[in-house]
Amino acid sequence: MELLQLQYFLAVARAEHVTEAARALHVTQSSLSKTIQRLEEDLGVPLFDRIGRRLRLSESGDRFLRRAERALFELEQGRQELNDLSGPVRGTLELAVNTASMLPQILREFRKKQPLIHFHVQMLATQEMSAHLRRGEVDYGLSSPPLEGDDIERMILYVDPILVAVPQNHRLADRTGVSLAELKEEWFVGVKKGYGTRDLVDSACRTIGFEPRYVYEGDEPARIAALVEAAIGIAFIPGTAAYPRDELRYLSIENRELVREIALIWQKGRYLSRAALEFREVVVAYFKEIGNQGIQQKNSDSEGG
Repeated sequence: MELLQLQYFLAVARAEHVTEAARALHVTQSSLSKTIQRLEEDLGVPLFDRIGRRLRLSESGDRFLRRAERALFELEQGRQELNDLSGPVRGTLELAVNTASMLPQILREFRKKQPLIHFHVQMLATQEMSAHLRRGEVDYGLSSPPLEGDDIERMILYVDPILVAVPQNHRLADRTGVSLAELKEEWFVGVKKGYGTRDLVDSACRTIGFEPRYVYEGDEPARIAALVEAAIGIAFIPGTAAYPRDELRYLSIENRELVREIALIWQKGRYLSRAALEFREVVVAYFKEIGNQGIQQKNSDSEGG
């Protein structure tokens, strides 16, 4: 059994199509098919069921997949550990996020400390992030809500209040707070189901008897504020993403504590490179600073009152 066979097997298992996997691997379809065939011959069992042009993992293939993923994961861990011993911190930090409003500031601070480290960031729904973590494809996830599992480590970084964003000419714009019940007849803009804040607020609204009506559902949270400004709808916005805008007003939610927990998560037992450990330090320091600013603001508001 060869390492290349395992790499090709994983690519086909995930794509469920030889042509697509060959394109991703930059090899010919015939070369890929022959490699998979040799692996099946070595193991003595079929790894795939052929269904037309698509491939589905057989029962044997599904069992072997978990072992192959673990084997390649351990080899990659070994490579990272040796890189740490061999010289300056280099490489690529693989990140997955489902909450990205604070990510630019975090990456900027980390780049000051580690200019030789590259980033690859994916915006993923919660279940997608879980799968990537368990396959060892990302170093960290920045998640809200925090993922849970026996194979996942997590560090709660911040408890973030959810606010309601309305345009400046909205009927509620002169208020500082609003109850969820007052929003029953409103139209909303937001991210798609599967993202933490969306699932959290939808559930809260259902508990008081209504389902929010969305006129826009997307996967780019940064676009939501612009849609509210244009009076397309109102939105639930995490406090860390509620940047000051002349055209927007942010209202607290009354009679209910509606907050999201932001956590840094990683696979239990994973080797954390020097770069990964330094990234974690930067993230922790960033959210600690946000917390300190919040305390200072509250103290200032109390003194002013």
